Amino acid sequence: MKSVRIGTRGSALALWQARWVASQLEAAGITASIEVIHTTGDRVLDVTLAKVGTKGMFTKEIEEALLSGSIDIAVHSLKDMPAEIPPGLALAAVPVRADARDAACGRLLDELPNGAKVGTSSPRRSAQVRALRPDLEILDIRGNVDTRLRKLDEGRYDAILLASAGLDRLGWGNRIVERFDPSRLCPAPGQGALAIEAREGSEAAQLAARVLDDEAARRAVTAERAVLLELGAGCQAPVGAHATARNGVLHLDTVVALPDGSRIVRWNEEGGEPATLGRDAARRMLERGADEILAAAAGS
Repeated sequence: MKSVRIGTRGSALALWQARWVASQLEAAGITASIEVIHTTGDRVLDVTLAKVGTKGMFTKEIEEALLSGSIDIAVHSLKDMPAEIPPGLALAAVPVRADARDAACGRLLDELPNGAKVGTSSPRRSAQVRALRPDLEILDIRGNVDTRLRKLDEGRYDAILLASAGLDRLGWGNRIVERFDPSRLCPAPGQGALAIEAREGSEAAQLAARVLDDEAARRAVTAERAVLLELGAGCQAPVGAHATARNGVLHLDTVVALPDGSRIVRWNEEGGEPATLGRDAARRMLERGADEILAAAAGS
C-alpha cells in the first residue's frame, strides 16, 4: 500500500493530530491524505456532553467510514473512544503519548476566590474539582480549544480546565497556569494519547502498527481502558485512570466520583499485565461502591 486515507474530525486539534500521523507515515515512505468527517459530538453544541447520550459521539461516523472502506485508518483522541471497539475494527497503533495531565488556564485552583466560575465540559473533572473546592461554581463550556480560551479571555470564567496535551499540541502550552498531578486530579483513561483505528487484518493497520505504535503508551492505555470496560462505564462517565511505568512495573491510579464531588472512590494498584491490572483495580473500586456512584451519576 503506497497511499493511506486518514479520517478525522475537523477541529483544529483533530487536524493537528491527523497531520502529525500523516507526517510520520510519509517519513516512512507512505503517502497520506486526510478526509474530514463530522461527528455527532461536533454537531450537538447546545447540550452538555454528559447529556448527549450517544456512545462514541466523537467516533461513530468515522468508524462507519472505516467499515465502509472510504478511509483506511482513523485518528482519534484515545480518551474519546468507547472501551469496546466495534466488530471488524481494531486499535492498530498507539503513538508516543503526550502529557496526560489535566490543566488549568486562567488562575491556580487554590487561588480562586469563593464562588469563582470554572468552566469544563467533563463530568470527571467537575466532580474531582468539586471535591477539592466545593465553594466554586462549576459551569459547562463547549467549543474547540480556541473558543474556550476566548471565553476565558472575555471574562465568562475565572478559570477553565482542559487537557494539557491539546494545549501543548496547538502551541498554547504557555496559557497553562497549573498542571495537576494525577493523584489530585486523575486524568481520563487514554488522555494525552492518540488512537489509530483500522479494519482488522488490513494492510493499513499493519503499516500503522509498524510505523506508529509505541509499546509503553499502548501498555499504559490498555490498563486504563480495562478499568472503563470492567466498570461498564462510557468515556463521558466520571471515571479517571492513569498508568505509568516504574522500574518495569505499571502503577495505576483510578478514581470514580459523584458529579457533585460528595463521594469519591480512589484506588491505586501495581502489576505487570496491563489488562489484568486495569480489571483488578476496577474490581477493587466496585467493592468500595463504584457501581453505586456510577448508577447515581448516570441518573443525574
